[in-house]
Amino acid sequence: MSIFLVKLIFLYIAFIAAVKILGKSALAQLTPHDFGAILFLSYLAFGSIKVNGVTEGIIGIIVITCVHLVISKLSLLNWLNPFIIGKPTILIKHGKIVFRNLRKSRYPLSELLSNLRTSGYPDIRDIEYVILEATGELSVLPKKELAPITPKDLHMKVEYYGLPIAVVIEGKVQKRNLKLINRNEEWLNKELKRKGYDRINNIFYASVREADHSLIVNTYEVNE
Repeated sequence: MSIFLVKLIFLYIAFIAAVKILGKSALAQLTPHDFGAILFLSYLAFGSIKVNGVTEGIIGIIVITCVHLVISKLSLLNWLNPFIIGKPTILIKHGKIVFRNLRKSRYPLSELLSNLRTSGYPDIRDIEYVILEATGELSVLPKKELAPITPKDLHMKVEYYGLPIAVVIEGKVQKRNLKLINRNEEWLNKELKRKGYDRINNIFYASVREADHSLIVNTYEVNE
C-alpha cells in the first residue's frame, strides 16, 4: 500500500509539472496537439498505476484530494505562488509586441492575433497592454482613448436595480431565495395574483429585483 501511495503522489506531481512545462497556452487554447499531449501524459502517468480493488481506489482518491488541497494552500504563500500558479506575462506593451515574452511563453503569434481580433482589436497599435495570465487567459487593455465609454465618463447617474433573485423555477417556489430578500410565500402569492397569475405551477421562471422588489414573471409557452 505504501509503495502504491508513493507512486500515486509522485506521478500526480510529475503530471502537473509536465502540463506546466507545456505552457500557459496549452491550458487556455486546447489545440489538437495540446489536447493530444495532455491526453497522452494522463495515460502514461496514471495508466502505469495498478489499482487493486475498490479500497485502493478510494484511498487513492482521498490521497490525491489531500495533495491537491496542500498544493492549493501552498499557492497562497507569496514566495511559492509564482512557482505553483505562475506569473502573468506581458505580450504587448504600448502597442508593440514583446517577442521575447511571446517566445518564452510559447504562445503562437497567429493565435495571439486571432484572439485580439475576437476581442475587437484587430490593430495592435490600439492596445496598451495584453497580458497572458497564469491561467492561460488573455487580458486585453486598450488605449485610454479607445476604451469603451461608460456612464461615469459622461457624468451620468445610473439607477441601481440590484441582482434579480429567482423566486420560482419551473413551478417550484425557491423558499431560500425568498428569505434572502426578507419575503415569504404569502407575499409572493399576493404579488403573483396582483399580476394575474393564480397558479404557481404555470410559472416557468419568476424573479424579484433586489433593489425595488419588482416581480418579473415568465410562464410556460402553450403549444397548440
